[in-house]
Amino acid sequence: MAIASSTAKPAAGAPPAAPSTSTDHQSQTTPDLSKEYDTPLGLAHTTMQALKGRIKLHYDLASDYYLNLWGEHIHHGYWPTDESKATDSKEVAQLALIKLLLDVSRVADGSRVLDVGCGVGGTSRYLAAELGCTVTGITISPKQVQIATRLTKAAAAAAAASASSPQLQQSTSASAQPPAAAADAADADGFIRLGKGRVRFVELDAESMGDYFAASSESFDAVWISEALSHFPNKALFFRNAYRLLKASGKLVLADWFKADGLGQAEFDADIKPIEDGMLLPPLCVQHDYVRLAEEAGLEVLAGGPKDISQNVSKTWDISWALVQNPALWAFAFSQGRDGIAFLQAFRAMRRGYANGSFRYAVMTFEK
Repeated sequence: MAIASSTAKPAAGAPPAAPSTSTDHQSQTTPDLSKEYDTPLGLAHTTMQALKGRIKLHYDLASDYYLNLWGEHIHHGYWPTDESKATDSKEVAQLALIKLLLDVSRVADGSRVLDVGCGVGGTSRYLAAELGCTVTGITISPKQVQIATRLTKAAAAAAAASASSPQLQQSTSASAQPPAAAADAADADGFIRLGKGRVRFVELDAESMGDYFAASSESFDAVWISEALSHFPNKALFFRNAYRLLKASGKLVLADWFKADGLGQAEFDADIKPIEDGMLLPPLCVQHDYVRLAEEAGLEVLAGGPKDISQNVSKTWDISWALVQNPALWAFAFSQGRDGIAFLQAFRAMRRGYANGSFRYAVMTFEK
């Protein structure tokens, strides 16, 4: 893999640009920069409230970096076949994961969707533009709300400009607003029209989502959460809130990280504790824990229960580990303190956990 290795430091407060790549495979000659920034992993978090604050700070500081490195979809890619593993880019694989979740959940076109832990809004925009959904994305990070809104306005303006006829684009009517300029305007409820649907983003702690949306009598056809629930200290509260906000027959669509069942202490200490530490996670669950919590909240599991796709997503971390072999990225992480370095070090732990079978990935869907 061809990886940019400039040691030039980024501008103050800005993340370095993601290295360019010519293949998704890590070069065998790439230096292991993690050895230069070694830090012991596996430390326990102090309190869950302190952890939540660190998560918020992490995403405020690192979201520009995520966008540069991974693009608008900050989640795993899905490579379902040997052929796709050989040919599909991470961008294609990331969309494939969204499509898999749609396949297993049967979320309908035009649905009203709550995207919990929406990141910079990639999935929210996809559901609006492609399915005509009305999507509210929530995140604990104000920086992510800012980026998601900016990207959505840009996408809406670009779509409007593309669809406009030359005559409309050349209109000089003083009372007519140019289509591309009007397209990114939010309506009274904060939604921006995108394709056949609408999108808005709200800064909100997911633990408060039940009261927040119930206060305005909002309900949803689907609650969508991808790789965010593992960060939540109170997972039972999330499932209760999802049940509360879903309409009758509404769907909870979920993808997340898990530890394997029946791990011994040595396996847990070697593979899982470094991930929990570096990725700012409360104790990881096994897949059945989510099923139990959902059923206790009144939800019914669909599609035969969790679908383990660990072997079809693990390539994500091979690509990620290759992408971060850039001195500028490690220097940026170092400037953010121990959490920044531990986060990058955890990429290696994720690869090891997948290889050993101790770290798992599953999708699942539930119905009210």
